Amino acid sequence: MEAAAAAAAAAAAGGRSRRVATSGRAERRHFRFRSAAGMGPEVAAAAAAGRGLLPVPVPIVALVLALGAAVNGGGGPGPVTCGSVVKLLNVRHNVRLHSHDVRYGSGSGQQSVTGVAAADDGNSYWRVRGRTAAVCERGQPVRCGQAIRLTHLGTGRNLHSHRFASPLSGNQEVSAFGEDGEGDYLDDWTVVCSGTYWARDGEVRFQHASTDVFLSVTGEQYGRPINGQKEVHGMAASSQHNSWKVMEGIFMQPGELFKAEQYHAEL
Repeated sequence: MEAAAAAAAAAAAGGRSRRVATSGRAERRHFRFRSAAGMGPEVAAAAAAGRGLLPVPVPIVALVLALGAAVNGGGGPGPVTCGSVVKLLNVRHNVRLHSHDVRYGSGSGQQSVTGVAAADDGNSYWRVRGRTAAVCERGQPVRCGQAIRLTHLGTGRNLHSHRFASPLSGNQEVSAFGEDGEGDYLDDWTVVCSGTYWARDGEVRFQHASTDVFLSVTGEQYGRPINGQKEVHGMAASSQHNSWKVMEGIFMQPGELFKAEQYHAEL
């Protein structure tokens, strides 16, 4: 019933556009319905399964979307692994990395990426994958310095950047790009952290592999139809505005190679 209702609403809303108030000016945004406050678990799971993005069984995806922080909330010991589905918190501004079927009215016109304060928003889940044209096996720990893709669970588009100006701050635009998890080399981000692996309870930065900017939030806020959401953009300098931490999610268990490395390190 919920999926059918969402589909009907999407058809009714297709082709409409709304104005978004941005720092005292209005910008055109093409708006296609996918629930601004977040999808229900059944709709989100069906969308992800239909796009073939998740090797994780659909009931498990529905469970994490329904329970949010109850499933491994706040991370814990161990590395982040490929195949994991996570929410990422900007530590300075306390917003989670978010996307939705709302396109920028300027710049690239691609799907917008924002920051939201709500911890239970269903549009803030991202799947950790290997870089473009590379395979990162499920459960393989992500190393510091490794390039990855982050694929938005609800829409199947990858976190992306390019040399367009962002609509509010004029920094480098960050968007979501591609179809069914496949985009191009501008979807690759390097995990910048200390140590050997990206730790689930540690802070990291994401540096765009092609343009070197850092994934950042500096507090600029959108108006309608995404009122209150913060602009996410790329900045050239490393700072407190581009520190991120894993929060809620489904975490794939590390593979045998990582376990062997840990065993030998303890000897």
